[in-house]
Amino acid sequence: MERHYFNKELLVLKIAAENRPKGGQLLAYPVGEMRKKYCGDVYEENPNFVTLVFNKELLNIFVPDMKFHIEFTVNRLNLKTQHRAVDIAVRSGLAPVLFPAAPQSSAPQQTLPKLKLLGVNPEQIQPVQHIVAGSSKPAPYIVFGPPGTGKTATLVETIKQIIKCQPQSCILACAPTNIAVDLICESLLKCMDQSKVYRIYAKTHNTQDVPENLKDCSNLVGKAFKFPRDIEDLKSVNITTLLTSSRFVTDKFPQGSFTHVFVDDAGQAEETKCILPLAGLLHPESGQVVLAGDPKQLKPIIRSPLAQRFGRGLSLLERLMTDVPLYQNMFDNRFITKLRCNYRSHPAILKVPNELFYDRELLACAEENQRNSCCSFGFLPQKDFPIIFHEVTGSNTTKQSSGFSFFNTAEVKVLMGYVRKLCEENVPPQDIGIIAPFWKQVQKIQKALKEIQKDYRKYMSSLKVGTVESFQSQERRVILVSTVCSSQPFFGNDKFNVALTRAKALLIVVGNTKVLKSDPNWQQ
Repeated sequence: MERHYFNKELLVLKIAAENRPKGGQLLAYPVGEMRKKYCGDVYEENPNFVTLVFNKELLNIFVPDMKFHIEFTVNRLNLKTQHRAVDIAVRSGLAPVLFPAAPQSSAPQQTLPKLKLLGVNPEQIQPVQHIVAGSSKPAPYIVFGPPGTGKTATLVETIKQIIKCQPQSCILACAPTNIAVDLICESLLKCMDQSKVYRIYAKTHNTQDVPENLKDCSNLVGKAFKFPRDIEDLKSVNITTLLTSSRFVTDKFPQGSFTHVFVDDAGQAEETKCILPLAGLLHPESGQVVLAGDPKQLKPIIRSPLAQRFGRGLSLLERLMTDVPLYQNMFDNRFITKLRCNYRSHPAILKVPNELFYDRELLACAEENQRNSCCSFGFLPQKDFPIIFHEVTGSNTTKQSSGFSFFNTAEVKVLMGYVRKLCEENVPPQDIGIIAPFWKQVQKIQKALKEIQKDYRKYMSSLKVGTVESFQSQERRVILVSTVCSSQPFFGNDKFNVALTRAKALLIVVGNTKVLKSDPNWQQ
């Protein structure tokens, strides 16, 4: 460990993000003094290091390059919060919401409201009308949104129409990650008055990570976040992460505080996390739940094999779609809509994911100018076919000595060659994304991009480089994928699907075909 370069009251531990518990605490045992331990709290997390807070006892004796044995502990607060949500869900009568029964066949069909809808296609109008009418209550309404089908746009339009038709509504919109929540908020601000939108951050969130265009509608007051005290502080649309929504229950907001709860990227969250914004906050009879997501994309991350075996790896969205007759086969549009029009990708890019995961039901509907914008590039092996697989053979994968993270320098060189070619074709850096399965490879790529910045005088920091998880809900005109592996593939079905469906007009994959062929998805 070493002292923080700016704040000497903090210590920095260099360790890759892979398999590192998020948040929580760690125990530090000085080498040679195993009976002595110091407890540190995680202050800030980064891909390759964590910043830690220790008490004065350790700080007073700390010297540069002091050696420790480190033991991470899991933050149990979030788990306790989810246990509480399950208990409250049982007591507050949420069973009809979480385990909905089939409606009586004789139940009359509701008259759907006539809405003035701008910026949505006919396929998206159906869920908007049903959600505004509340036709699924008390059951959740599901918007099954495969890649590029406008799932988030549908939610935003629905929220806008609810506030227009039912002005007294108080909406809570959530997602598993801050990136996804910020995206919802930015989309809402394009079509709603800022005074009606409230972006609520957790008090532990880094204030420097708040997008400039969201500061005025957020709970950032000065240099700290101020959580709303009561219902009077809420606005028409309140937006936060699933975990942060539990704070409303902690602060004793009453049941019925929110008339509608929207959960975007619901397939990515454990079921107990999806219950957090519902239990104790939503009235089981009058409230409306909307789940939007895709069970074929990123799934909940569960590290316990025992928990996995007992179904903890299943999201609420996937369980309802798998086990509850209301949602099976997607026939009843009072309860579920599957969006099928892909407005993102070139047909060639969409073909394999469509065949593997979506029963060939997705339609390539992107504008021709957008999807064909890279088809004439001189370096394409086949004109009008915007997919490249670049073979990199040999045992090039190296494991980082200080953690479970891998990198492949041969692939980095190939990727930089393509970035140079894209610069020569005048593709702006912000239109390019590079995906890798490991943070160490991400770091190597970022370092290599600095050299290209010198040569082309382009601001390469706008070129996004990250793991598959960081690209969920994202898209770029050009996507490059570094598979890293030289011994076995590192992409599961969900990550494979997400990685390949981020590209609009050009997809470049770098890897070892001999290794990747052992995986049926890559073989396809």
